[in-house]
Amino acid sequence: MLPWSRGLRKEFLPLLDRSATGTTVLKPVAHLALESLIRAGADRITLVVARRDEGLARSYFSIDPEFLDRHAHHRERLAETEALYRALGDLELKIVVQDEPKGFGDAVLRAAPSVGRAPFLLHAADAVLLEHPRGHTLAELGRLQAAEDLDAVLLVRRVADPSKYGVVQGRVVGRVGPYRRLEVSAMEEKPAKPRSPWAATAVYAFSPRIFAALRAEARVGRSRELELTAGIARLVREEGRVAALILPPSGGRWSSVGSVEGYLRALHLSKRAAERLGIRRRAS
Repeated sequence: MLPWSRGLRKEFLPLLDRSATGTTVLKPVAHLALESLIRAGADRITLVVARRDEGLARSYFSIDPEFLDRHAHHRERLAETEALYRALGDLELKIVVQDEPKGFGDAVLRAAPSVGRAPFLLHAADAVLLEHPRGHTLAELGRLQAAEDLDAVLLVRRVADPSKYGVVQGRVVGRVGPYRRLEVSAMEEKPAKPRSPWAATAVYAFSPRIFAALRAEARVGRSRELELTAGIARLVREEGRVAALILPPSGGRWSSVGSVEGYLRALHLSKRAAERLGIRRRAS
């Protein structure tokens, strides 16, 4: 994403959304991810950020009454900012720094002290599930994890070229609402010869056992970066209980902003989602 990502992170690229007042607004991807977590029921959130992004994250995800005062003459434009501030006021929000870019798995480990021994939801900040109501699928992952005391629940989708993703293998066993359920038997990061069409999206529900799996993988130290996929694969090998829900065609669209093409696609999809939400609200 250079040269953009040299100065600003892709997590703060804007997508479109529909405000509570019915207007079209721009929100950073990380803002939409935070909303999904909150609407899924999270009330304690840890943001893991690079050192150079700490100031931006603290500035954006902090309540700033002076900002509201400065722009009080444009009250109609402040509705979403005020909604974010209300949400932040109800949260226990921590920001943790990842000093070096050592991979998604390493970033997850940074949150371990905050999580403790509780199950938790995980959401990458450079992608978002565009669905209505927001957070519905994350809540389903969390409910399934809690109901069956699973070590991990993933959300997967069928893709044309799985070699670009973390690929999940397993067999379909029943349904959870509109989602088909996979019992996961293996997971591999960007395999040259994928053994299934199921690509993991970057949202999960975990038990704290994932931390031990990631620490074990870090000790092995096969590569410079610690992939979350490696921790999940270890859970499976050690007979942990790992399941996945398959995102149905009508269940929303997963959009990543990790490339120029991905961002353009996400922007288009977010525009369509905002328009559909506007139609629903006018109809109701």
